Amino acid sequence: MSATSPAAVVVLAAGEGTRMKSKTPKVLHEISGRSLVGHVVAAARELDPQHLVVVVGHASEQVTAHLSAGDAVRTAFQAEQNGTGHAVRMGLEELGGDVEGTVIVVCGDTPLLSGETLGALAATHAADANAVTVLSAEVPDSTGYGRIVRDSATGAVTEIVEHKDATDEQRAIREINSGVFAFDGRLLGDALGKVRTDNSQGEEYLTDVLSILREAGHRVGACVAGDHREILGINNRLQLAEARRLLNERLLERAMLAGVTVVDPASTLIDATVTYERDAVVHPGTQLLGTTHLAEDSEVGPNSRIEDTAVGTGARVDNSVTLSAEIGAGALVGPYAYLRPGTRLGAKAKAGTYVEMKNATIGEGTKVPHLSYVGDATIGDHTNIGAASVFVNYDGVAKHHTTIGSHCRTGSDNMFVAPVTVGDGVYTAAGSVITKDVPAGSLAVARGQQRNIEGWVARKRPGSAAAQAAQASSQETDGQS
Repeated sequence: MSATSPAAVVVLAAGEGTRMKSKTPKVLHEISGRSLVGHVVAAARELDPQHLVVVVGHASEQVTAHLSAGDAVRTAFQAEQNGTGHAVRMGLEELGGDVEGTVIVVCGDTPLLSGETLGALAATHAADANAVTVLSAEVPDSTGYGRIVRDSATGAVTEIVEHKDATDEQRAIREINSGVFAFDGRLLGDALGKVRTDNSQGEEYLTDVLSILREAGHRVGACVAGDHREILGINNRLQLAEARRLLNERLLERAMLAGVTVVDPASTLIDATVTYERDAVVHPGTQLLGTTHLAEDSEVGPNSRIEDTAVGTGARVDNSVTLSAEIGAGALVGPYAYLRPGTRLGAKAKAGTYVEMKNATIGEGTKVPHLSYVGDATIGDHTNIGAASVFVNYDGVAKHHTTIGSHCRTGSDNMFVAPVTVGDGVYTAAGSVITKDVPAGSLAVARGQQRNIEGWVARKRPGSAAAQAAQASSQETDGQS
């Protein structure tokens, strides 16, 4: 922990969010690879707090399960939503009561809030020796927001005035309250016990703590966020879409400054969990999702969905979909390929046009160029799989595995009926249905012999276009003889 690391961060995520008009709790709606509350938790973790607790209420089991799916997050249950002050009190009780040190309180629906801004809040709080420090922002239009009123001499916050209660002079103030605070933990615990509920909502307001502490002679300060958009809360689908756009722009900017070429940022989506190396290239219409990693000199897109996929150095993915796959250095994918979970392409391997792979390991330099399905298979190095091949892996009850060795040349329109093993250096004839193991170095031919029944069309399809064409061809041949 650093000198300004807080003793605790309390995330408020108990509300229902009815304006989302969704069966999904508001804080679990996702943008850029994380839930709304997931983004807030990730920002809070950047401060390296001693304790991190999320206060849950509405759909608490669902929210708690979501938070437990990744790094375990401690939760506190607010059975009845009796206001923000009550929620913070529930969070502190989960931590055993009063907390010594700085306590930062954030809202679970502010996905644009960065760890850097929270760090600046904590640093200001410590430097100014405040009892409370409000994260504020200067906005173009402050209508509807609580205004920050400061002492002109000291810069201390004297009050937060809600829009409906503000004078004309106060309504001209552009600095607003974000709802994010840093508190002295000991003073916070004491003040929460003095918060009253004699208001129109009958709730415990966290903002009342500010006046309680100020009246007790303690200093209340403010830290202005560098970008007012960071404090935006999400209450409906329009705001969700706007936050997604803003966050996507931020993430793409970070990638480009790190050395990634993004040809058309306006048509490119990237998740917060995506990683990359310099000189990777992203073409238009591409989605980079989940835990995807782009290695140096890799190139993806256009019009590709790359999810939870490791793209190796110098690899190329063109107009394709890859899900939970590994693409080796210098490998080629597409156009119009589909790599499903468990696919591992070796270095300089190829999954070509209209190729689908699932749970398949493809060796170095091996090519599956076009129109094929490879499922539940292992293929060695430097093998070529002919066009229109199908790995028949499912018998209607269970999946079975196919193994093909290195330096094989399989013919077009082959069926490999699993379980089956094809040895190294094998050739297979076009149109073969391989149902038995093939020893190394063999030629496998598994097809019926061709039989030509001459005159069949004339007898069985008399007068048809085919019969007329055959007759004309026969007459032409007779004329040349």
